[in-house]
Amino acid sequence: MRHRHFLKLFPAGAIMLSVLAGSALANPVVVFDLKNGQILQHQDAFKRWYPASLSKLMTAYVTFRAIAAGEVQLDSPIKVTKHSAGEPPSKMGFKPGSVMRLDNALKMMLVKSANDIAMAVGENIGGSQAAFAERMNAEAARLGMNGTHFVNPNGLYSPDQYTTARDLSVLVMAIRREFPQYAPWFSIEGLAVGKKAIANYNLLIGRYPGADGMKTGFVCPSGFNMIGSATRNGRTLVAVVLGEKSAVSRAETAAKLLDQGFDTPTAGSATVATLAPYGDTVSPNDMHDEVCKKKTTEEQSEAPPAAAAKDAPKSPYQEKLDHVPTLVAVGLGGATGPAPKAMLDQGGQEYADVPIPSWRPDRPAPTGAGPAVAGSAAQGDQPVKVAN
Repeated sequence: MRHRHFLKLFPAGAIMLSVLAGSALANPVVVFDLKNGQILQHQDAFKRWYPASLSKLMTAYVTFRAIAAGEVQLDSPIKVTKHSAGEPPSKMGFKPGSVMRLDNALKMMLVKSANDIAMAVGENIGGSQAAFAERMNAEAARLGMNGTHFVNPNGLYSPDQYTTARDLSVLVMAIRREFPQYAPWFSIEGLAVGKKAIANYNLLIGRYPGADGMKTGFVCPSGFNMIGSATRNGRTLVAVVLGEKSAVSRAETAAKLLDQGFDTPTAGSATVATLAPYGDTVSPNDMHDEVCKKKTTEEQSEAPPAAAAKDAPKSPYQEKLDHVPTLVAVGLGGATGPAPKAMLDQGGQEYADVPIPSWRPDRPAPTGAGPAVAGSAAQGDQPVKVAN
């Protein structure tokens, strides 16, 4: 029997997902049981896809591993560099030189999906964007994420940053199994930054019974991505949904898949680890025109629309929470722990983000002697599109 709260949120006829009602799903999905990795449903699980801000899950995983290795602590300082401060929205907007605790940085990265904070975390933990991307790729290879490659920690669009629904499932299992102490961060309803409240982009949190994670992502070429997880009666299921058309539809699709999963007492024999590759695994899918061509810049965001379309009923995922959201306070300051090892040279001096001196004015400058421009190609950046 369905939970009363679920019935309250889902009035009869409120959601009709034709793609799930007898016809094939449109885009890659994987639904699996977190405990044993058994797959309940999958389609195009090995299709190459742009992860967008789902990349931040790997950024979190690399950071969790760095904490476990003693490279950094939760109260260690994360400094906003000029490069990270220049990343496009979604972002916190802190000025270069601002410092925050690592745990606060991670919460802002996961809940607000802040691109500037994700880049700052990567640069501080890795020493540079490129060095951190190397660590992301090393972890992906170690975990067996064979269809995945990273070039940045925040998921801003690059043709060289891609993954698959199956690989994301592998990553989720690693995070939730190896670092259960951080699980509450993925179910935070919102953040309090001073007097400002920031809601979680994951519309399942606080609305879908048992929802406890994990992350959303959006760039125009990827469409609206989501990894939604929920726990009921001790059973945790995860739905990986890629390439939806809106923030609302990805939440609806994830909820429907989770419903079907909870209604299925047993799963098939295939697991996330044993599922054999199938289909086209090398051709990326680009949804830019389909998702963003006719939308304004403001509409090219994963923030849910305030109102439903005139010819459609309002989704429960557009409704306000039926309770006062629990906010977690974050902000600058309070970083009393040791600086990340990658930010210190052998003499214990910070070297990251040190301004490059100009050539002496009394002598002719040789070719290429000008100061480096933050965000230049030398940083490993690619053309960006708004990511949330």
